[in-house]
Amino acid sequence: MQYKTELHAHTSEVSTCADFTAPEVAERYIAAGYTTLVLTNHFTSKIIKPMGADWERKIDYFVAPYRHMKEYAKGRLNVLLGCELFLDESAEEYLRLGRNEYLLYGPVEEFLRANPDLQQRKLKELLPLAHEWGVLVIQAHPFRSGTQIVNPDRVDGYEVFNAHPKQDARNHQALAWARLHGKIMTSGSDFHHPYSPEAGGILTDAPVTDSVQLTDLLRSGNYTLLCGGPAAERDGMSDMPATQK
Repeated sequence: MQYKTELHAHTSEVSTCADFTAPEVAERYIAAGYTTLVLTNHFTSKIIKPMGADWERKIDYFVAPYRHMKEYAKGRLNVLLGCELFLDESAEEYLRLGRNEYLLYGPVEEFLRANPDLQQRKLKELLPLAHEWGVLVIQAHPFRSGTQIVNPDRVDGYEVFNAHPKQDARNHQALAWARLHGKIMTSGSDFHHPYSPEAGGILTDAPVTDSVQLTDLLRSGNYTLLCGGPAAERDGMSDMPATQK
C-alpha cells in the first residue's frame, strides 16, 4: 500500500485568495484518498499586518487554521504545518526578483515564532537561518510568469510540478532545472478554488505523520511525484520517481 501527501494547499482563513475553510479542505482531501496534508497558507506582511505589532499574535493567527483542521480531521487525515513565504524584498524589487514565493517544510511554527519579522529578511539570509531550525526551503512554481528563478545555492529545491489549472507553471522547465542542479523536487496541487484538482503531492510507502519525517523523506528522494489533472496534460507529465540529490 502507498500513501498520498499533499505539499501545497491553502485555506480561506489566512490565504484570502482561497475559497475553502480548513474543514472544507480536509473533507476534499479525505475524499480524494490522501493520508496527509501540509497546510501551506501564504505568509506575507500584508496578511499578518492586521494582527498588530505583536509577533506572537501574528503567528497565532497564522497557525489557527492548521489547528482547526487537525482537530476537525480527528485522525482521518494527518495535518502538518507548512508555509508559503513571500519576502518583502520581492515586493520592493519586483522587476528584478519577481513575485517569488518559498514553501517551508519542517518545524515551521517554531521557526516562525523564533524569528520575528521573518518576511523582512533577505533571501540570502533565509536558507542558513532555516537550516538552523531543520526547515527546508523550496521555491514554489519557479517558472511561473512573474516569478524569477533563484540560484540553486539559495534554496534546497524546487516545486517541479504545480497542479494549479489556471496558472502555467511551466512545470517541464522546473523539472529540467531541478534535475540539472540535483535539487530536491516537490509536487503540489496549489489548492485554492472549486476548480482546483487534488492532483499533486507525493506518494510514499509509509504514511507521513510528522514534520521531521517529512523533511528526512524529501532529502532522501525516496518518493514518487504525483502529477495529474489539467496541468499534467498541458505539460505532458505523469507520476514519476523523485531524483535523489
